[in-house]
Amino acid sequence: MIPFRHSILFLAMLGLLAACDNSSDSPDQAQDTPAVATEPEPAQTASPAPETAEADIEGEEQAAEQAAAGQPTADPGTADLPFSVSEVARFDAPWAMTFLPDGRALITEMAGTLRLYDVANDSTGTISGVPEVVHAGQGGLGDVLLHPQFGDNQYIYLSYAEEGDGGTGAAVARARLVLDDQGGGALEDVQVIWRQTPKLEGNGHFGHRLAFDRDGMLWISSSERQAFDPSQDMNSNLGKIVRLKDDGSVPDDNPFTDQGEVAAQIWTLGHRNILGMAFDAEGRLWAHEMGPKDGDELNLIVKGENYGYPLVSNGNHYDDTPIPDHDTRPEFKAPVITWTPVISPAGFIIYDGDLFPDWKGSGFIGGMSSLSLVRVSFDGETAEEADRFDMQRRIREVEQGPDGAIWLLEDGTRGGDGALLKLTPTTE
Repeated sequence: MIPFRHSILFLAMLGLLAACDNSSDSPDQAQDTPAVATEPEPAQTASPAPETAEADIEGEEQAAEQAAAGQPTADPGTADLPFSVSEVARFDAPWAMTFLPDGRALITEMAGTLRLYDVANDSTGTISGVPEVVHAGQGGLGDVLLHPQFGDNQYIYLSYAEEGDGGTGAAVARARLVLDDQGGGALEDVQVIWRQTPKLEGNGHFGHRLAFDRDGMLWISSSERQAFDPSQDMNSNLGKIVRLKDDGSVPDDNPFTDQGEVAAQIWTLGHRNILGMAFDAEGRLWAHEMGPKDGDELNLIVKGENYGYPLVSNGNHYDDTPIPDHDTRPEFKAPVITWTPVISPAGFIIYDGDLFPDWKGSGFIGGMSSLSLVRVSFDGETAEEADRFDMQRRIREVEQGPDGAIWLLEDGTRGGDGALLKLTPTTE
């Protein structure tokens, strides 16, 4: 197996070859002319080539292009990290994690296994009863989240890719977690409470990040499956951020409840591939998403807003077909931060612990192609990148531990396994 750091150079060579001839790409989904359900038809640019699973493996091609152009894929100026990093365990292609009240962690593996990791005893068990998942491309078992009243009801939520009529799509299930005395447990009363509509061919851009707000509402990021147009289609919940009650029913105060069953789920539209959402101390929702070729974004999520994809973006399509920038269409909500070169963001917390007091209120975003952990500072409704820590690993997930430590999951899809890392203050 080629070490990942050397594989970036290999990918750069592939990117140069692909620039000469991309006819061998196998499209996930045929491209149509973008259509707008809620906006007038814009002047069209040249139609982009279909996105492919190989052309957008969550930042992989972007990293290759940066390397080919002589640009760093991680910031070399942050090699001296201001924290200690401990590798505490390894998992098979892990995707997400969350902590239980007793300090143990639930960790999802993309192939469909839910692990129970005992931090204190360094032991790993398995939770049975996980719904059947599609594990291909970016698809598999995704996010895991506790109900806000988990101590009373033992509900957890899982997102995952599933087969269905027309192809694959993301789903969210609620289940009761029952732990045993052997370091494992089972899911009971499993109920699917939400599905992406429609199902599509291919295995890219599921998104399916989960978050609860202070009012107990469930938020779901639903990416556009590399199909462009669904982001603007109000008859589809793809390319949207969805807001539901904890049982999957639709709140009466969602912005589009008068436009039909699917539209009623939608809080915002015009998104691409959202792999991180977090609420700040004031209750504002922030979400980052991968741009196409350049133009990764951090957005402040505002009720009913359209964020413009694929009609606007601060990046272009992978075949270099131009996309108008956000400033050409002021009716669309512009990102607060954009990244070019990309960071390939995944995982997101807004820190509120005491272990790193100087970072309370900061956002932390994992960088995959950038091999980094990105710190974002906030000032009300504005934000900026404050630090970029060179982790030399693709960071898939960021989580805050009960004691205020920052925990990271290394993306394991390139080599099969991924490390669980614990960040703590450096001792003098």
